[in-house]
Amino acid sequence: MSERNDNNTEHRLLLRQLELKDYKEVKEIMDKVYSNMGAWTRKEFSSLLKKFPEGQICIEDKGNVVAAALSIIVDYATIGDKHTYDQIITKGSFKTHDPEGDTLYGLDVFVHPDYRNLRLGRRLYDARKEMCEKLNLRAIIAGGRIPGYIDYADKLSPAKYIEMVRNKELSDPVLSFQISNDFHVRKILKGYLPDDKESKAYATLLEWINVYYEEKEKLIGGKKTVVRIGIVQWQMRAVKSLDDFMQQVEFFVDTVSSYKSDIVMFPEFFNAPLMALTNEDTPSEAIRSMAEYTEEIRERMIHLALSYNINIISGSMPEYYDNKLYNVSYLCRRDGTYDKQYKLHVTPDETHYWGMRGGHKLKIFDTDIGKIGILICYDVEFPELARMLSDMDMKILFVPFWTDTKNAYLRVRLCSQARAIENECYVAITGSVGNLPKVENMDIQYSQSAVFSPSDFAFPHDAVVAEATPNTEMTLIADLDLDLLKDLNTAGSVRNLKDRRKDLYNLSWVLRKDD
Repeated sequence: MSERNDNNTEHRLLLRQLELKDYKEVKEIMDKVYSNMGAWTRKEFSSLLKKFPEGQICIEDKGNVVAAALSIIVDYATIGDKHTYDQIITKGSFKTHDPEGDTLYGLDVFVHPDYRNLRLGRRLYDARKEMCEKLNLRAIIAGGRIPGYIDYADKLSPAKYIEMVRNKELSDPVLSFQISNDFHVRKILKGYLPDDKESKAYATLLEWINVYYEEKEKLIGGKKTVVRIGIVQWQMRAVKSLDDFMQQVEFFVDTVSSYKSDIVMFPEFFNAPLMALTNEDTPSEAIRSMAEYTEEIRERMIHLALSYNINIISGSMPEYYDNKLYNVSYLCRRDGTYDKQYKLHVTPDETHYWGMRGGHKLKIFDTDIGKIGILICYDVEFPELARMLSDMDMKILFVPFWTDTKNAYLRVRLCSQARAIENECYVAITGSVGNLPKVENMDIQYSQSAVFSPSDFAFPHDAVVAEATPNTEMTLIADLDLDLLKDLNTAGSVRNLKDRRKDLYNLSWVLRKDD
């Protein structure tokens, strides 16, 4: 049996620094976005890259630039609050750029009109904030247009208009976005962009304060040392349609991403409510009919990962092909790619009621937060799997599960805690709660989601980073310090990975002929 590898996605996003060869695509976007003001010249673009290459970033999709953010570093005491855009860019020479300055000045952010539904502007703003923190700069300053003001200029002063936008009584396409990204209005500028007729030449002087100022950090693009994860303890409830179901999914993705989480995980068979829509007579027929939703759910979750800039572990879902039924978990990355891990060990109930089969491959997943593993429910009760993932440098193990009773839950929990200790890694588990009266074999649920750590002085005293209230729909947000794992491996009270007697025993994967 060969498992499919459907990795053709609509998008493949990459955040990177701009280069001179990108000018043509940058100009095309600026001409579309600023039809009344036009794009920068190639000479100006080249000058900016020479002055401060690290500060010019873009998002490309399959090799094409689709959004960009431009900035310089300034000594803010020198330029002060009262300035114009031309005074900042100094006719395209950017003489105000000062590598020893204390403030990141945002010159421009623009997104191709065809990509405005993916929240790329928010992703660029987040990248700028990360740059500001890692360059140890005091703040980000930017002059913001207020293009919606043209519709209210005859009845509202600029100050009143800005106040109403801040209070959400009005919405401005630029200012509302900037406020939602934690910028505050420091001052109103007159004549900032004289040619900006929509804003009546007014602008807001916006500021974002770097609360980590004086901290020493690496430049943008480095691997994170502290990873924020979110897990959803999911309430099983009746749904009317797939759209109704996905609305619930998006709510949690939106909520967890608003906490700047890097990854969110849903439980095993979190889409079980759809089984009630199949109108099949037996559990085996119902789950096969539910498998028809799997591909569309996966594609929608890829879009959510892109749109909300968060990696998503889609719990698990049934997959039916070649007349064989499998249980699969999808990792939907925020760059537009995806991968999957099949459940390898199926329970007696899954075989009896559904005729489910186990997969044949174990994968380690490369992500922008490091290497992670996924083991679905029963699989975590087989220590060999987590050990193999640990040998492939896994730092976080994710375990989506479904259990009906507390004793079944405890098997998953206790084995997950053991995996964290013996493999010197973090383990996150989550399941579902509530009841599904019309779904045979999945009618009751028991869950207490949690995040576990190794057991040593640097970690929580009970080796539990966070845990949910049992049988209550909720989310957990937890920060995981990966550097603590490095310290544990070299200087822990015990060193399970390092002290293995490889001279006595080993662990190997037995390959099948049809793999």
